[in-house]
Amino acid sequence: MAEDTASPPPNIARAAGTVMLAYLLGQLIGLAAKIIIGASFDAGTELDAFYAANRPSETLVMILAGGILVSSFIPVFVKFLVGEDRPGAWKLASATFNLILIIMIILALLVAVFAPPIVRYILGKDFAPAKQALTVELLRIQLPSVIFFSLSAIVVGILNGHRKFLVPAFSPAMYQLGQIFGAVVLGPGMGIYGLAWGVVIGSTLSLLIQIPFLPRLGGRYSPTLGLHNPAVGEVFRLMAPRIFGAAAVQAMLWVNTLLASRYDGAVYALTLGFMMMYMAQAAIAQSAGTAVMPTFSAQYVEGKLDELRKTLASVIRAEILLSLPATAGLLILSTPIIVLLYQRGEFTAGTTQMVAWALTWYAAGLMFHSVLEVLVRAYYAMHDTKTPVLIGAAAMLLSIVFSLLFSALFEHLGWMPHGGLALAVSLSTALEVTTLFLIMRRRLNGLHSRDIWRAFSAASAGTVGMAAALVFWQQALRSAPAALTALGGVALGGGIYSLTLFLLRVPEIHLLFTALKRRLPLKKTPR
Repeated sequence: MAEDTASPPPNIARAAGTVMLAYLLGQLIGLAAKIIIGASFDAGTELDAFYAANRPSETLVMILAGGILVSSFIPVFVKFLVGEDRPGAWKLASATFNLILIIMIILALLVAVFAPPIVRYILGKDFAPAKQALTVELLRIQLPSVIFFSLSAIVVGILNGHRKFLVPAFSPAMYQLGQIFGAVVLGPGMGIYGLAWGVVIGSTLSLLIQIPFLPRLGGRYSPTLGLHNPAVGEVFRLMAPRIFGAAAVQAMLWVNTLLASRYDGAVYALTLGFMMMYMAQAAIAQSAGTAVMPTFSAQYVEGKLDELRKTLASVIRAEILLSLPATAGLLILSTPIIVLLYQRGEFTAGTTQMVAWALTWYAAGLMFHSVLEVLVRAYYAMHDTKTPVLIGAAAMLLSIVFSLLFSALFEHLGWMPHGGLALAVSLSTALEVTTLFLIMRRRLNGLHSRDIWRAFSAASAGTVGMAAALVFWQQALRSAPAALTALGGVALGGGIYSLTLFLLRVPEIHLLFTALKRRLPLKKTPR
């Protein structure tokens, strides 16, 4: 069939813009947290142990809660809201809340009991004994955070299902503030243990900030497990394949942590490099993905597949237009950005080099991470968790193979091996997105491929011009302060890219200028 021109839905654009601002604030607070943490603790011992200890908690949250639970819960929850069955919706929410609470308490206790062998044989196999002992202690301190994060995920799903995005978007900022409190207030007296307690405090705040907004939705909590409620069964049925896929992702991350533990500072370098890439992805993709998920779900429930196709295509276009220049900026300006943000105190020039190397290879996959964030939500809204999970699991298992091959190759070439681990993630994600896109295009009988290709072509043209200018800029300011190189480069690159898209008459840019003109007060010419 002929494909109509995809146009961005204004309501989603407004919601995504609002969420993006909240995410940007959260990312700035997170950036401040990472700067403070990097300057306050030793990267080779304390932070390696801290981030290795954080892996089990993150695994539990990612496998049984977080995005998995939200994306499985929202389509079922929205179905009740569309059918105006609010009591049914709140019974579903209550039962899911109660079940996740019980499950996460049990799992956290089990991990606490088996923490020593987990660290000794998996997470910190190549750590010195003292470093292993430290990792075990930090792991046990952080475990309560999985309970608060999991409950917070349910509340996020409830609020997002009602198209309330702003407060949940601030939730990650509360987590970062907790870490800042742990480093600044608790750290001087408790050392790295203060930072671990900051994780628990931050996870608690991420839940508490949202609770006051639930009563305004008119729902009622029920002390039920919903074991005979078909809707509860559907949520967990949708979660089941995603749990398998998330387990594959976490297996890849555990393998990377194990491989990186052979090199002092590599675990921290990979963690921080990924977080810097993730900051860009969160602002670009998570805001749009969060805003569009309820719309996808409603369009599918109402049988409006043409509208779903247009919505998905327009959001993919936006992801490409935003992520390609961000990729170039991170690749070219990685070192001055890290020097500007982190290189002080315990964060040395050697640490900068290691983090920049990891960021370079992670940033290469930014566009694919961004598109994936939106594409999988379309599958989940269509009540299909099996397809993206199977494809994702295959990609992550392939990533483990890539990790072993690329780390060995990098070491053979005399390069820092942890860069190969980051490259493995980027390449496997690219293969995953390509496969999912082709399947979705066939399933929806088209996906406005010409419009998406035009967006990619325009973004590529603008990125090439931007990259050339940034390379020249960096060479010309080789001896200049990092602040001038990084901030000036961001301004220069952004200006060139925006001008290129404007000259190419990219629709999104012209819509933006039109919206700005409407909001800016124009002076009337005196008669």
